[in-house]
Amino acid sequence: MERNEIQQAIASGKTALGVELGSTRIKALLIGADRQPLASGSYEWENRYENGVWTYRLEDVWTGLQESYRMLAGEVLAKYNAPLQRIGAIGFSAMMHGYLAFDQAGNLLVPFRTWRNTITAQAAAELTELFGFNIPQRWSIAHLYQAILNQEAHVGDIHFLTTLAGTVHWKLTGQKVLGVGEASGMFPIDSTIHDYDARRVALFNQRIALENIPWKLESILPKVLVAGESAGTLTAEGAKLLDPSGQLQAAIPLCPPEGDAGTGMVATNSVAERTGNVSAGTSVFAMIVLEKALTKVYPEIDMVTTPSGKPVAMVHSNNCTSDLNAWVELFHEFSRALGVEVSQASLFETLYRQALKAEPDGGGLLAYNYVSGEHITHLEEGRPLFVRTPASRFTLANFMRTHLFSALGALKIGMDILFEQEGVKLDQLLGHGGFFKTPEVGQQIMAAAMNVPVSVMATAGEGGAWGMALLAAYRLDKADEPLEDYLANQVFAGQNSQTIAPVPADVAGFAAFMARYKQGLVIERSAVDGLR
Repeated sequence: MERNEIQQAIASGKTALGVELGSTRIKALLIGADRQPLASGSYEWENRYENGVWTYRLEDVWTGLQESYRMLAGEVLAKYNAPLQRIGAIGFSAMMHGYLAFDQAGNLLVPFRTWRNTITAQAAAELTELFGFNIPQRWSIAHLYQAILNQEAHVGDIHFLTTLAGTVHWKLTGQKVLGVGEASGMFPIDSTIHDYDARRVALFNQRIALENIPWKLESILPKVLVAGESAGTLTAEGAKLLDPSGQLQAAIPLCPPEGDAGTGMVATNSVAERTGNVSAGTSVFAMIVLEKALTKVYPEIDMVTTPSGKPVAMVHSNNCTSDLNAWVELFHEFSRALGVEVSQASLFETLYRQALKAEPDGGGLLAYNYVSGEHITHLEEGRPLFVRTPASRFTLANFMRTHLFSALGALKIGMDILFEQEGVKLDQLLGHGGFFKTPEVGQQIMAAAMNVPVSVMATAGEGGAWGMALLAAYRLDKADEPLEDYLANQVFAGQNSQTIAPVPADVAGFAAFMARYKQGLVIERSAVDGLR
């Protein structure tokens, strides 16, 4: 779009805004009528470990949203000399799952319990058996049932249970709704009706019938919507909450709030059958849109949906780059101690590229990146470890390759179930997230791990905020075509991407590393048990 066209689009509200609350960054992204980015703003934040719970404070949510929006509006004014007052449609997404319970007055009953917690093992196991459907520990229903099992005093006061994206959307619109993809991380979805599975809702209500709880499950859950449906409009109070300057107008339509898994699928055009994407950052998860149902229940695999309600197999690992980032920061600290100033971006690229010079299996080194617990390997807490034998080849290149391999270790265990036991076929994976920021390195490592070509699109760096903006644009356009056709025809036609195929030596090297990884899990188990 030409500059004058962009100015007209901003003035007339022919834009869409996507905001995603990620694990380390809140990002706001404005796109134009051509669905390409115009301006962005962001805010860095981190989870807290308080009283045995991984959490974010809600005041930090609003601080981050306001700051990211302020930066975006400032960039719009600076680049296009146009104040941001009207927006065609807005959408909010956030980290999926977790537990945000509110009373009738709208007060938060207990601190936000995020996806990162592994404190619901009993509830998850009992519900999986009850439903005949895998319920991971991080799902909202697992947190709710665990609170019931723990006889927590707040349970009887719950009036509304939702997710982080649902909370933001509710406060800005007054609407207690969720997109179907996000809702599928709260409770099992019936993909034939795009709503909560009624049979399993009834089973849950029967299970808690003797607990003297004054609500039924269906009364406290958000309403489920699919992509493209109306999810309310921005209230005057909501506009002021998002933009305290008062410039932003009310009555802007919103699309259904989604989770980061759904926005990742949209941002990589991976919402049709036989497509898949992998998002790798603080956590890592792969989303595979299925052609047919899985033959049985697997505790390592979640069944969720696309934003339009198609069934998806999700393999989620709590840990990906956090430990690796800590090691890079240690090297950064060392460089500063030497009096050498190196930018963090340059340091990451230098160290990542070392991994491509390493021995295929990482030289016999071993690492576990478990900053928090890891359900796939049945560890309720994390203890980051680096292990080597006297015979290991301890070089910088092998060290970096080992940590990049480790970032994908738990994910690989889950993906092998789909590939080897269920015969799931993929033509390629689309990658996005910080793991792929250094060109080629993350792709080559991921291709070795999954033994499938891995593509990264030119827009991958925009991430989930762009995916959410596209969902807002889909709502704005009121497109009659299905979401997968809209994305293929209107957004990704002619999109540039880079694909890296797996190298046989790398595939064999990763397989050797994984054999070592599985054998050494007893070391991680001992560390969890012995280091308190």
